[in-house]
Amino acid sequence: MSATRQIDVLVVGAGPAGLAAAARLAAAGVARVEVLDRERQAGGVPRHCFHGGYGTWLHPLTGPAYAHLLVIAARSAGAVVRTGVTALDWAGPTALHTVGPQGPETIEARAVVLATGARERPRTARLVPGTRPAGVFTTGELQQAVHLFGQHIGTRAVVVGAEDVSYAAAATVRAAGAAVVAMVTDLPLPQTSPARAADARLRHGIPLLTDTTVTELLGHGRLSGVRVRHRDGRTVVLPCDTVVFTGDFVPDHELARRGGLTLDTGTRGPAVDGTLHTSRPGVFAAGSLLHAVESAATAAREGTHAAGAVLKALDGAQRAVGVSLLVDAPLRWIAPNLVAPTDRLPYVLRTATPLARKVLRVTQDGRTLHREHLARALPNRTVTLRSGWTHAVDIKGGAVHVLVEDPRVR
Repeated sequence: MSATRQIDVLVVGAGPAGLAAAARLAAAGVARVEVLDRERQAGGVPRHCFHGGYGTWLHPLTGPAYAHLLVIAARSAGAVVRTGVTALDWAGPTALHTVGPQGPETIEARAVVLATGARERPRTARLVPGTRPAGVFTTGELQQAVHLFGQHIGTRAVVVGAEDVSYAAAATVRAAGAAVVAMVTDLPLPQTSPARAADARLRHGIPLLTDTTVTELLGHGRLSGVRVRHRDGRTVVLPCDTVVFTGDFVPDHELARRGGLTLDTGTRGPAVDGTLHTSRPGVFAAGSLLHAVESAATAAREGTHAAGAVLKALDGAQRAVGVSLLVDAPLRWIAPNLVAPTDRLPYVLRTATPLARKVLRVTQDGRTLHREHLARALPNRTVTLRSGWTHAVDIKGGAVHVLVEDPRVR
């Protein structure tokens, strides 16, 4: 029989979103704020991202340093951060069954914030055939092996993907003393900044194979190579003893799914309104669980935003009524997925194809609410849509659509 405790707010996930939410809630005077994480250490993905790019321009940080500051901020504000604790299932509308070092426990809260993050799909989920040799990683597995456990990963690696996380994986391979023999993407362009792509190609001598797909893994015991197919049908084997599958993130939404929360078909995370309230009253969501995957800064910003909505909910404020927010092809998804006139959080989008010199147009029932120029957009890169137009939304109208148009079309 598990023990039962009552608290004010339960945060599931001790990454940037969860820790930022907990810090704001505790600092605002919420007495009992608790953060749970199944990992042994709090901080989320930044814990094993030893590259820079975190923090601010004036105070740049590595991932572990940034994670440490987030943990300190949450605990200093008065939140309790517990690691090695897994949320198993729902015990009520805002209650969860958990298990940790002290055994099973049921935690009842006035509000729940889900910040369980996202994960990369492994080789098996990508349906890449071949043998099952050692030397196959995702980016997260690679970074933990190298930076947290000091493991040897091999000498020659192929990185599958050409987005920001792929280049971070290539840097980790080099930090481990191995060579990156190629980066492979099935898209026609790298999905990162031109400077970063040029640095990898020119300074580090990493070939980039575009319009190329990994079709088979080779080797017994240890990986010996990967077979790739070019767009014109040619196949070739790239000799290597390590392959890193990067990107292709999916939200870690098991808990949301078990709770019957409505999931957005585009993001595959919980559907949320502009306050990051899910379909279940009293349950909020933030960070990469909503849209896999964004920067740690975006996740922390959303955690803080969700905390503000939780504070209002705890004070008895009524939830704003919203309408569906949809995107039309070639856009893939948008988050949040519901819009109300009072919303102020910027929207995050993704495109399925490269875009240049286009216009984002927001419409409702044939009425244009907003037009915004889009200089350039690439798959797997963030597209942001401002929220200054939301006051024009008719909550009694139909769904709001975001379209891509040629700027010459009015």
